[in-house]
Amino acid sequence: MEETTHVQPQPVDKAKIKKIWVTAGYMAAITILEFVIAFTVPLEMAMTRVSIFVLMTIVKAFYIVSEFMHLKYEVKVLVWSILIPTVFIVWMLIAFIYEGAAIYEIRF
Repeated sequence: MEETTHVQPQPVDKAKIKKIWVTAGYMAAITILEFVIAFTVPLEMAMTRVSIFVLMTIVKAFYIVSEFMHLKYEVKVLVWSILIPTVFIVWMLIAFIYEGAAIYEIRF
């Protein structure tokens, strides 16, 4: 007994494909801007350059999470329940690094 299944190809969803290309364009634009900053900002402004890189990385991470993980379309309470602990963890890490540097300056 032969069983056959018929697979029907789905039509191409042009809106989804356009959304993917727009997202890729945003990521490419931010990455190109990072490269421009990396090669044009003088070494004397290292802290400014690092701050800009961190800010751009956070923007790219937010965009990736909102688009590819579909968090943009979720309930706002879920978004805040993910965002607030992340902000506190980053704040904690910055505070620990700052305190560690201060203790290092005092001891050594």
